[in-house]
Amino acid sequence: MSTTADLKKFGFQTEEVAEQTRSQYIKTGFPMPARRYRLHYEGYNISIEEPYFWVLHYLRYYSGFPQIDKITDVFAAAENSAFFGASQQRLGLQQDKASQFLATIGKMVRELFQLVRELRVLDERLSYYYDSFTTSRSSESAEITLKGIWVDLVEQGAKNPASVYGMAREVQFTTLPDLFFSTHPKKQEDTDDVVERERGAFNRKIREVLKRKLRTFLAWKEHTFEEMKNRRVFTLKFLRQHYEVIRMYIQWVRPYLRNIQRLQLDLSKTETPDLLVAFESSMIEVELLARKPGPVNQCLLIHYLFRTRPEMNYQQEYQRGPIHLGRVEIDFRMYAWTPKEVENYKRMREQEDFQLLGIIDTSLKAAMESLGDELMRYLKEAGESFGPEAEKKEEKNPSSLLSPYTSIFKGFSDLFGAAKKAKVAKPKKEKKTDIMKLALAKSAAEEGAKSATWSIYHHFKKQHAMLNW
Repeated sequence: MSTTADLKKFGFQTEEVAEQTRSQYIKTGFPMPARRYRLHYEGYNISIEEPYFWVLHYLRYYSGFPQIDKITDVFAAAENSAFFGASQQRLGLQQDKASQFLATIGKMVRELFQLVRELRVLDERLSYYYDSFTTSRSSESAEITLKGIWVDLVEQGAKNPASVYGMAREVQFTTLPDLFFSTHPKKQEDTDDVVERERGAFNRKIREVLKRKLRTFLAWKEHTFEEMKNRRVFTLKFLRQHYEVIRMYIQWVRPYLRNIQRLQLDLSKTETPDLLVAFESSMIEVELLARKPGPVNQCLLIHYLFRTRPEMNYQQEYQRGPIHLGRVEIDFRMYAWTPKEVENYKRMREQEDFQLLGIIDTSLKAAMESLGDELMRYLKEAGESFGPEAEKKEEKNPSSLLSPYTSIFKGFSDLFGAAKKAKVAKPKKEKKTDIMKLALAKSAAEEGAKSATWSIYHHFKKQHAMLNW
């Protein structure tokens, strides 16, 4: 249950109720209700699943609560019971699948670093090519850099006797390196004219070797330039595909993480004296929030605490699962909450139940943020959209949210930190008339919730042959 700090954090200041048990008061961890009713129903020869569905049916069809949310659904079972064995077997299958997906996600995130690094190297190399084709001041240095790369990688530097440096050492063409690095024809067809015009004072053999080296270099330069541009386009598209696959795996692993969280035993209940290892016993906690929407919602918070003896029924080649027999405690709490208060309460419960999802999101977010803005820049260049643009696309095409291949991870902006924080408008000062209207609406909602809850409470007792007046 929630602590006082949790309630205050989500705007429920001083809203805890105390239970009176033999002149002692204990805090329940629930917000202070307008009114509260409690039912205890026990019978070891009847199924206690019936009270849950009886109340649920009454809420929907007789009390007029159109919106019913399941807030909490946890259980614990005695370690020696058949129910424990069946649930742990299912939990193991879910954990195996989740571990496979998480291992794949981790491997693909590591590969994402390599792809970004490869694109960074390609951009660095292509910057030399682009500068060498321009007439800017840096064109000569870019051309000299490319010639150095060509001599080192293609001709293997001084180790090769036929290279520029090898011929200067072996054949005594000592001026060849200087001529090669200072003569810059732009195209292959211009090589002869440039050499004859600028290096005509040198002997014919030197000019022939220089033409051969420059022509070979320019052919390599033009072909590798096209090859690198195509490779960059391919790598960019592959980066986006890789990124989409990671999103797809994240979407696939989320249901398994939720199932694991829900199938795990509530350890706080295994330590209570109501649950003994040697008995076929279990404890189940369920919480429902029923509400009638409006400016102020009529809210009915129903909390079930089951202490049961599950009976495992089997048929040939099919396991039907347990039938729960025993005792149920039902607490009805009535509230008059605004829509914001309803969302705050739901977020408070979600924070308690699904911390495992936050762990995977946080770890992936840290991995992606370490790549910096470079990853986002490459993905945007590949056609990926983030932030407000992505939200607009999702609003225009809501059916895309159903496909794990197109819009898989709706909360991706939170994971990668790409979306900008929206500007929060300053709240307007409330007028006295608005405060009075809100107070009257809350009072009316409280009375409506009290009336509906009394009807459920009274009719449940009559239906189940309990003492009532």
